[in-house]
Amino acid sequence: MPRELTAYHRQVAVNKRAAILEAATDLFLDLGYDRTSLAQVAGKAGVSKATLFKQFPTKAELFEALVLAAGDTSNSEQLEAPSGNFHAGLVSLGMAYVELLSRPRMVDLIRAVIAESARFPELRQRTFDFSTLPALKALRRFFQAANIHGTANVNDLDVAAAQFLGMIATVVFWPRLVHVGWSLTDEETLHIVDEAARTIVARYGTSVS
Repeated sequence: MPRELTAYHRQVAVNKRAAILEAATDLFLDLGYDRTSLAQVAGKAGVSKATLFKQFPTKAELFEALVLAAGDTSNSEQLEAPSGNFHAGLVSLGMAYVELLSRPRMVDLIRAVIAESARFPELRQRTFDFSTLPALKALRRFFQAANIHGTANVNDLDVAAAQFLGMIATVVFWPRLVHVGWSLTDEETLHIVDEAARTIVARYGTSVS
């Protein structure tokens, strides 16, 4: 039976993983997926190749990990909202989603996924839910709670979540991929999220919402 790691060794492992992901992000974005090797990542991160291979046996798994790390919300409570007010909860979740999409290098990572996925189908399979997965889960929980509280009647949670996030990303995020310097003011962003929330409320809200 393997011995349990001490707190010190667990922290060392966490630090090494963070160093690997940071190095991989730099290399993938600078060199591209094809020209980046696991050996290069290990060297830049200052870890042995054995350490890297133990955590990430393939390049696709490493790429997936850094992409999902960019959208990680495990240490944040932002993607939670009270269910008492359907519209207000949607706005709260919508603004948290905007923050997620606005994180540093998010646009670059999405561009990398799009650029490389045609030649590397394993990336399409491993990063399909990139950046939206935490938000989709949070919205599912929110819609389920709203159904229980009687403030909404959402039959297909996944469709409703995708509709809401899609209305936001279409204006807030996707133009940044093709328009250099694209930006919105805080007021414009809030207006976009509020309009998306109102649309969802009009479709799924009940008279008590």
